[in-house]
Amino acid sequence: MEVISIDRSTYEPQYKQDFIQLNKQWIETYFGLEQSDLDTFAHIDDCIIGRGGQIFLAVDDSGQVVGCCALKPHPESDIYELAKMAVSPEAQGRGIGYALGEALLKYARQHDIKRIFLEGNTQLKASISLYRKLGFKEIPLKGKAYERCDILMELNLT
Repeated sequence: MEVISIDRSTYEPQYKQDFIQLNKQWIETYFGLEQSDLDTFAHIDDCIIGRGGQIFLAVDDSGQVVGCCALKPHPESDIYELAKMAVSPEAQGRGIGYALGEALLKYARQHDIKRIFLEGNTQLKASISLYRKLGFKEIPLKGKAYERCDILMELNLT
């Protein structure tokens, strides 16, 4: 399986179910869906795309979406969130998560976004390592949106 595009493939309505399915798959494997997940899935166009965010997709050479992540805006605090990063189990270990993160950061810099945060879980060691590799640093955890989260990380792009 060879990935042919990362940053070329941004959200279009036909990718909505792929985005939801990839995220449900990892969340249900390790934790359980929470109301915040369901709210995001039900309002992708409103709470991500319609507010100035973006969804990035990794598409393989057969046209199948094998990874995704979202840049979710929080305009009330002038900060964005790296959210809903997922790579299909069959495609893991091929650098897709890193490529998605790089596409998200490139987009953020092009759109003059200053700060990005993410909520994670330290049980998912590969994801925490990935976030550190992308430049995210741990900050004190407060006001988490998901019960499963036990780490808060942030990246300043200034």
